[in-house]
Amino acid sequence: MGTYVRRRILQTVPLIIGISLVVFGIIQAAPGGPEGSLLGTGRFVDPQVILSYRHRLGVDQPIPIQYVRWLGAAVSGDLGVSFATTRPVVNLIVERLPATLELMASSFVFAAIIAIALGIYSALRQYTTLDVVATGVSFLGIAMPVFWFGLILQLVFSVKLGLLPVAGTETVGATSLADHLKHLILPAFVLSFRNVAGWSRYLRSSLIGVSAADYLRTARAKGLTERRVIGVHAVGNALIPLVSIMALNVADLFSGAVITETVFAWPGIGRLFVQAMFARDYPVLMGILLMGSFTVIVFNLLADIMYGVLDPRIRYE
Repeated sequence: MGTYVRRRILQTVPLIIGISLVVFGIIQAAPGGPEGSLLGTGRFVDPQVILSYRHRLGVDQPIPIQYVRWLGAAVSGDLGVSFATTRPVVNLIVERLPATLELMASSFVFAAIIAIALGIYSALRQYTTLDVVATGVSFLGIAMPVFWFGLILQLVFSVKLGLLPVAGTETVGATSLADHLKHLILPAFVLSFRNVAGWSRYLRSSLIGVSAADYLRTARAKGLTERRVIGVHAVGNALIPLVSIMALNVADLFSGAVITETVFAWPGIGRLFVQAMFARDYPVLMGILLMGSFTVIVFNLLADIMYGVLDPRIRYE
C-alpha cells in the first residue's frame, strides 16, 4: 500500500502542472483583462494608466513567461496578488475556506446518513410506496437545477413561512450557535440533495445485486440473524463501490458550492470565485481552480485507499 500511495502522489505532480497549464491558457484567452476593475467604474481612464497598471501586475509579458513566473511562485505557496483588492490570493482563500468546508462537511454528512438509510430501506422494501416515492424524488433531485431549488426553498421557508433565514451566516446582532445553524440548514440541504438522490439509488442497486450472493446464504445457514446478515455482510459489501462515487462527488460539492453560496450569500470560496470571475481577477480564479483540482486528485486517492480497507481482497502491491 505504501508503494502504491507514493507512486500515486508522484503522478499528481505532472497532472497538476497539466491542469494548471490548460486552465491558465483558458483564462488568458478570455476577453478583457485586469484593467476591467478600472474600466468597470464607467469613467474614462487614460490608456497610459492602463498600460502602467498592466506593467505593474506583470500581465504585459508574453503568456508563456507569465505562466512560468506564476508556476514558480505557486510552487513556493505564492499564488499572486488579487487584481481587484491587491491582497495575496492565499490570504483571500484562507479567509473563505472555513465557511466552505463547514458547508461541504455538513452537506456531505447529511447526504451520507440519509442516502444510506434510504438506500437500504428501498432495497429491502422494493416496490413499496416509500420505495416508489424515493425513486421519484431521486430522479427529481438529479434533474433539478441547484440554483432553482435554492430559490424555491428561500421563497417557501424564508419568505412565505418565515421559518429560516433567507441568506448569510448570522442575523445582525445575533452571534449564537443556534442562529448560525439556522442559516446553515437551507444551503446545506440544497447542496446535499442531489447527492442524497444519486447515492441512495446507487446503494439500492448495489444492495439488490449482492442480496442473492452465495456468501449471504451461507451466513444464514450458519444461523446468523437476518439483521447481522444484512447489516454486516450485505451492506458492507454494497458500500464498497459507493465509496468511490462519494469520493468523486466531493468535486461536485466544491463546484455546487459556487452556485449555492451565491444564492444564499454564504461567504465561502464559491462566492469568492463568482466575484473574481465578474471582476476578471485572474490570480484568484487560478488559485481556486488549482485548489479544486488538487481536491479532486486527493479524494480519488483516498477512494482507492478505502477500497483496500473495506475489501481485504484488494491489494495494491
